[in-house]
Amino acid sequence: MPGGHLQIRDVAKTFITRRTVTQALLPTSFDVQPGEFVSLVGPSGCGKSTLLYIVAGLEDCSGGDVRVDDTPVSDPGPDRGMVFQNYTLFPWLTVRENTRFPMTLSANALPYECTQAEVRSRLDRIGALIELMGLADFEHAYPRELSGGMKQRAAIARALANEPAVLLMDEPFGALDAQTREEMQELVLLVRAHLQTTVLFVTHDVEEAVFLSDRILVMSPRPGRLRADIRVGLPVPRTIDDKLSHEFLRLKREISAMLHEGRDTTGARDTLLRRMFSQDERKPQMNTDEHS
Repeated sequence: MPGGHLQIRDVAKTFITRRTVTQALLPTSFDVQPGEFVSLVGPSGCGKSTLLYIVAGLEDCSGGDVRVDDTPVSDPGPDRGMVFQNYTLFPWLTVRENTRFPMTLSANALPYECTQAEVRSRLDRIGALIELMGLADFEHAYPRELSGGMKQRAAIARALANEPAVLLMDEPFGALDAQTREEMQELVLLVRAHLQTTVLFVTHDVEEAVFLSDRILVMSPRPGRLRADIRVGLPVPRTIDDKLSHEFLRLKREISAMLHEGRDTTGARDTLLRRMFSQDERKPQMNTDEHS
C-alpha cells in the first residue's frame, strides 16, 4: 500500500478532572517508516494505548503533533484503520456486511457516484479480505455465530477495507486463548507480507512484540516516556519455531528486564499482607471456657 509514514512529534497527554490532574504521557517523539511494524510495550497505565488513540484521532493530545505522510492528524480518517481489544463488530451485520461498512462510509463521502468498475473493485476487495482472513465459509454469519478469533479476523478485515496507510492495533489478541493467539499472530504476519501496511501495535506481551515487530518501543511507568527503541533483527518470514531461537530469547529477556526495573521487590507488599492476615486478625480466638 502506498505511503504510511507515521510521524509523532512531542506528543503529550494530561488528563484534567475536577479533582485531579494526571500527566499520562510525557512529550514523545518517534517515526514509523512505510511498511514497518512497530510495537509499543510498557507497564499498565504508561500511556501506550492513549498514544495509539491520539494517532487514531480518537483522543486529543495536550501538546505535540501527529502526521501521516506529512498530513496532520486531528480526527479519525480512512488513512488509519483501528483494531480494538474488545470485539467491535456490529451484531446486526454479517461478516461481509461488517467488512464492507467502512467502504460504504467512504463511498457516501464522495461527491460523485461510483462507476460500475469502482463498485466491482470494492466488492472484489471485500471478498479477497474475507478469504485472506480464512472466513470465506462464514461471510454470511453474524458475530454471535463466530468464535473470538473469528471475530477479530473480521475486525482486521474491516480495518483494512479502505486500504489504510497505517493499521493501529490495541492489544487485539489480549482476550484470546494461547493457541488462538498464536494463530492470530501468524495471520498478522501473513497479512503484513501481502499488504505491506504500516502497523503500530500495542501489547503487554513481550513475546508477541518480539515475534511480530521490526522495532519495539519500550515505555516507562506513568507518566509514560520512550525509554528504549529496540530493533528486532530476526529474519523474515518468521514461524512459531523462531520463538525458541537464541536471539529471540535474548531479546525477550532484555525487554522483560527493562519492564521489571523499579518494581516492588523490597518485601513491602509481603509485610502488608502479613499484617492484614496475621493470626490475631484473621478470626476471633475461641473461648475455651465455653467448651470446658
